[in-house]
Amino acid sequence: MSASALPAPSSRPGATAPGNAPEWSVTELASALKRTLEDAFGHVRLKGEISGYRGPHGSGHAYFSLKDGGAKIDAVIWKGTLARLRHKPKEGLEVVATGKITTYPGKSAYQIVVDSLEPAGAGAWMALLEERRRLLAAEGLFDAARKRPLPYLPRVVGVVTSPTGAVIRDILHRLADRFPRPVLVWPVRVQGEGSAEEIAAAIRGFNALAADGPIPRPDVLIVARGGGSIEDLWSFNEEIVVRAAAESAIPLIAAVGHETDVTLIDHAADRRAPTPTGAAEMAVPVQHELSADLDALARRHAGALARLVDRRRSDLRGLARALPGPEAVLAQKRQRLDLAEARLAPALAANARDAQGRLGRVLQGLARNPPTLRLARARERLAGIDHRPRHALERTLAVQGERLAGLARRLEQAPARDLERRSGRLARAASLFSSLNYRSVLARGYALVLDGAGRPVGGTEAARAAGRVTVEFADGRVEATVEGGEAPESTRPAPRRAAARRGPAAAPARQGSLFEP
Repeated sequence: MSASALPAPSSRPGATAPGNAPEWSVTELASALKRTLEDAFGHVRLKGEISGYRGPHGSGHAYFSLKDGGAKIDAVIWKGTLARLRHKPKEGLEVVATGKITTYPGKSAYQIVVDSLEPAGAGAWMALLEERRRLLAAEGLFDAARKRPLPYLPRVVGVVTSPTGAVIRDILHRLADRFPRPVLVWPVRVQGEGSAEEIAAAIRGFNALAADGPIPRPDVLIVARGGGSIEDLWSFNEEIVVRAAAESAIPLIAAVGHETDVTLIDHAADRRAPTPTGAAEMAVPVQHELSADLDALARRHAGALARLVDRRRSDLRGLARALPGPEAVLAQKRQRLDLAEARLAPALAANARDAQGRLGRVLQGLARNPPTLRLARARERLAGIDHRPRHALERTLAVQGERLAGLARRLEQAPARDLERRSGRLARAASLFSSLNYRSVLARGYALVLDGAGRPVGGTEAARAAGRVTVEFADGRVEATVEGGEAPESTRPAPRRAAARRGPAAAPARQGSLFEP
């Protein structure tokens, strides 16, 4: 870029311009460079490796650099563009970026504002494909245990493909040749922006149909597309399509590209067809072959039945030849009948003679012992035993009467004995009460001293403390006043005058016992 391409700087009063060198402000120079760079390059396509990628910032923008062996340029992807990109930028990925070259005056640097981004070359596409395949396989989406068998003869076939391409015509033509079946086509875009979302929505839409709804639910699905480059087939490598195929409850056949083209939906599908025509062949059998097989099976069945009947007929004939004739079967029975008939007449005669002999012996016994005599003997025996029950009853009554009389005597004597026993116990209790009653002691000359509360006084101290006491004798009570005390009997002299008055004939007083009557 030459200096003549730059706009002239603005003139300022008092500015001096030595020689021909113009005077610029920094902002003017930055603006002039920005306009010149954008006008000169506009939109460009840059191929390079992503370096220093910093994920979406809080603003949603992404910043990184594109570099090759000799240079590096800053790049920015605005938030709206980043959300639309099919291939998100990743560190170390070699890409082709399409965008506009501009400058950032705040850093005196130039950069590219990216509008679209795609892997650079088949190698980059294959590396991205392999990485995605590895991640999805780790989740188990490609496991053989998840795959379902295809129905032998589906009632309805669902097809997800472009309605205008040759693929749908090949599928319909092949289905009509093999076994005509109703076909439901869900039209989608098979490449370009938004195609992956349409394919996934079609698969999920077929699965969402009710089994008994107005639109019949397909028994098998075919997801098909013609051949193309890896970029053209990339919609079938998108994660949303692979997950929809793995989640499909309807058995799914993937027929994307030619036989050498392999996409991720091929791994997630229940069957992979090399071509869309091959998918139609997998979906339905050949009607003519089925008819031929059915005819062959019918012929084999009829032949087998005919051979079975012939073999059973031959077996029956062989068994019939081995069976004896009627004469041979009945000859032995007839001979046994003849022998039995020959033995029957002598046996009947012998039986009659035996019965006649038994009858004669019975008649002889009746003559020796006529019935009248036997009847008389029986009457004698009956008369002999007629009095026995009466005698037994009389003896039983006598024994019971004696027992009853004994019980009556015991019953009469029991009250007297009980009364006598109770009287003795009462007398002993009265004697014991009399001996233990304190009034019996009072009757022998003793007295009971009580204080004012009616409690017994046990000594002189208690009597002096009470003051007035009640003295109880056997015939009544008297009130007394305690005026003073006397010395104990062991320390005072015996009263001689009282002893002399009693005289020599007086016997010493003996203290009675409380237990004496």
